Amino acid sequence: MSFTQHLVQKYQHEWRQTQQHPFVQELGRGTLDRNKFRFYMIQDYLYLIDYAKLFALGAVKAPDLTTMSEFSASLSNILHEEMGIHRSYAARFGITREELEQAEPSPITLAYSHYMLHVAQNGGLAELTAALLPCMWSYWEIGRMLKKFPGAVDHPDYGEWVRGYSSEEFGKHAQWCINLMDRLALGKSESELARLETIFLNTTRYETLFWEMSYQQQMWL
Repeated sequence: MSFTQHLVQKYQHEWRQTQQHPFVQELGRGTLDRNKFRFYMIQDYLYLIDYAKLFALGAVKAPDLTTMSEFSASLSNILHEEMGIHRSYAARFGITREELEQAEPSPITLAYSHYMLHVAQNGGLAELTAALLPCMWSYWEIGRMLKKFPGAVDHPDYGEWVRGYSSEEFGKHAQWCINLMDRLALGKSESELARLETIFLNTTRYETLFWEMSYQQQMWL
């Protein structure tokens, strides 16, 4: 069993929570409140700015040119493709570029992104990869799951989101990240693997918290 298969099996409950959250399920059915999705798009845009920095750090920490190029390719995909989807939705939902750039991050957005950057800056490439993996991997799984929902890919509001995260191109980046995590876990001691598990579990939990924050439109009290 690979390390990533072990992670999903061991933390199956937490992993499935991301897919079963009402925000995700309602998005797939096309019944999600537009205001909730609007809130999510703004917060996710802010999140992606910091998430992209993880891939820049990955290129710095990469041990060879191939890995450096792979991190660079994923960074480019986030900045131009994934954030491009967000800018497209912003225009559709009446969110100006200024509103996007000047928006205040929620407590969960801050906590999640800062945790990942802390791990990436203070750990090695394996720790960095464990931190960023749940986001990319879970979005790919969610996209493929929602693609099977009747009418999801053609929904006027949410179809583009489903198509983007279920696409072959996004899947290639997710599969690369999964494979990289498995390679980096090889030869690690039990204590090192336990540390990677903790990081993976924490960011998986943050994914669920992010969906919940978006569903409730939670900002500071």
